[in-house]
Amino acid sequence: MRKSKYAYNLIAMLSIIIPSRNEKFLNKTIIDILQKCVDEIEIIVVLDGYWETPIDDDRVIYIHRGAAQGMRSGINSAVAIAKGAFIMKCDAHCMFDKGFDLKLQKHCSHGEVIVPRRKRLNAEKWEIEEGKPDIDYMYLSKDLRGRSWEEKNADEQMKAKKIDDLMAFQGSCWFMYRSYFYDLELMDEENYGQSGNEAQEIALKCWLSGGRCLVNKNTWYAHLHKKEMNYKLEKGTKDKSRAQTEKWRKKGWHKQTKYLQWLIDKFYPVPTW
Repeated sequence: MRKSKYAYNLIAMLSIIIPSRNEKFLNKTIIDILQKCVDEIEIIVVLDGYWETPIDDDRVIYIHRGAAQGMRSGINSAVAIAKGAFIMKCDAHCMFDKGFDLKLQKHCSHGEVIVPRRKRLNAEKWEIEEGKPDIDYMYLSKDLRGRSWEEKNADEQMKAKKIDDLMAFQGSCWFMYRSYFYDLELMDEENYGQSGNEAQEIALKCWLSGGRCLVNKNTWYAHLHKKEMNYKLEKGTKDKSRAQTEKWRKKGWHKQTKYLQWLIDKFYPVPTW
């Protein structure tokens, strides 16, 4: 397997990246990760245009920006200083399974993007919301937006597959080799803008250049499902990311070797297509 030029001087550990901006549950997320990991990790927190009381732990590193520069820039700055061979990005309002770090590493090869099973988080009580199915599967709808694939999520036979192909996912948590992050040329600020369509950029670059996106149901994270944002995205950033995503209908990237129709055919029948 080809070794990326970005793989040097890394150690077999996980670097967890948390971009944040006026996040109410950031410290709860950090503490939860520190309690749930079982192997060596580092947590790189990007404070984008605000300040938060830091967690006193040598494993937590902060990048503070006096003025907000956006999600993609924040992720890129964190990956640039990451020391782990693996990276995981998560939102600043997530709870995790015990040992999630090793469970994700166990089933990850270069050329793959791994997403854990997603549950719903009651952040005020810091507990999982019961009574709703786990979200294992998502699909890209005809307008290239990520949607929960309800039929698959409710299918008991699908639940038995612990590792499975994933057409789309939510950008709240993803895991890969750090070297693969650079092979995919993530996160592309120039073309996609500061924020928006994060998961579409990752999934389409991965699948349509010969990689695989996978869900790992051996572990999980719980995400705050309905998050009230304490800030407004910069004007036009969503429009820019959507416009770039639309280019995948023809050719969206110079490393692309497959076309969008290949992905549609692979996961057919896709709802709404």
